Amino acid sequence: MADNTAVSQAEVSRQDVLSLRRRPLAERAAELDAAGGPRVRLREVPFRTQISLRAEPGGPAADGLEKVLGAPLPRKVGHVSEVEAPVTGHVLWFGPDDFLLVAGDEAERELSCSALAGILAEAVGEHRGQAVDLSGNRTVLELTGPNAVDVLYRMVEVDVHPDFFPVGSAILTLVAGSSAALWRTDEDSYWIMPRASFADHTANWLLDAMREFADRG
Repeated sequence: MADNTAVSQAEVSRQDVLSLRRRPLAERAAELDAAGGPRVRLREVPFRTQISLRAEPGGPAADGLEKVLGAPLPRKVGHVSEVEAPVTGHVLWFGPDDFLLVAGDEAERELSCSALAGILAEAVGEHRGQAVDLSGNRTVLELTGPNAVDVLYRMVEVDVHPDFFPVGSAILTLVAGSSAALWRTDEDSYWIMPRASFADHTANWLLDAMREFADRG
């Protein structure tokens, strides 16, 4: 009885902690929704799991990570690797030895973000590299619709033309003058991932750039 009670209390404690989370743009959800239309839409996708991975490809730390993830780390600018273990997600290339594992909300699975980071840190071992939970560092703004790319043209300093930024590409760049990850997740869908402290700033720029297209049928 005591053991069962202890397990139950631990689980309740985790759910209590998760219930206290607040997404950066929680108070602007209705505003983001109202600003959209058939041609372009914007919404926040909160609480994505984000684990920073540092390892030199081909080195022992990368080998350990790839063994646990069941997939190679991306090797080139813009590349993304899909993984299925220990969680289903994607690894984005940020630099030659800098990657970001992005997965779903930890509230929807048993494995917590900290536990996941621990598993990956164990895979790195004593070798040069790291695995750190940065899930609260960035939020996700999802921009979708036929004119989504036209909105981005007004905000980014890289060429996001489909010929140069195909589906599945991800880069670390400047969006509205601040650092953010940009990931093309589908044909007309982009994830913009600013630091949480720049969420309002990025949303303001997106909303302003959307006005030209939001009312078009």
